[in-house]
Amino acid sequence: MWKDLRSSLALLAALTAVTGFAYPGAVSALAHLAFPWQAQGSLIEKDGKVVGSALIGQSFTLAGYFWGRPSATAKQPYDAANSGASNLAPSAKALADTVAAAKAALLDAHPGQADPVPADLLTASASGLDPHITPAAAAWQVKRVANARRAPQEEIRALIARLTEGREAGILGEPRINVLKLNMALDERWPMK
Repeated sequence: MWKDLRSSLALLAALTAVTGFAYPGAVSALAHLAFPWQAQGSLIEKDGKVVGSALIGQSFTLAGYFWGRPSATAKQPYDAANSGASNLAPSAKALADTVAAAKAALLDAHPGQADPVPADLLTASASGLDPHITPAAAAWQVKRVANARRAPQEEIRALIARLTEGREAGILGEPRINVLKLNMALDERWPMK
């Protein structure tokens, strides 16, 4: 029995060393060498201070800012420690109620907007942390943002076009805009008073 216990403990120690320390350490070191910005959290700085991450959305609620996708994180919006989707089926009444409430709030904040609300402004991403919106979602909000900042709509549309990121490797994903970067560019060009 002691022989079996000793060999089991030795195997446990060896596997812990390899899978718990050596492998994660090697992957982290490789990530820091190959992708240093991403491995450090893709942090965005302004005036030497970290203002967010290019990978995690933030909650913007003022009229002069573009709003991102709804967040599905439980305790607070865009809480990276609680990432996850709502896991509601498309037929779930709770999902329909959530979408209807989001649509009503958006239409209330955008009086006279005749175009349909883009889906990404109504539904959360799978992680609940998505920092991007589609160009259509940004365009849908231009009038509100322009009015709040007293800025020309065409110049804001040009800013959206300039900050639109294409598909990865030209084929993966959809064109998108990082909401934090867009709002930072707005603050730089048309500061909130």
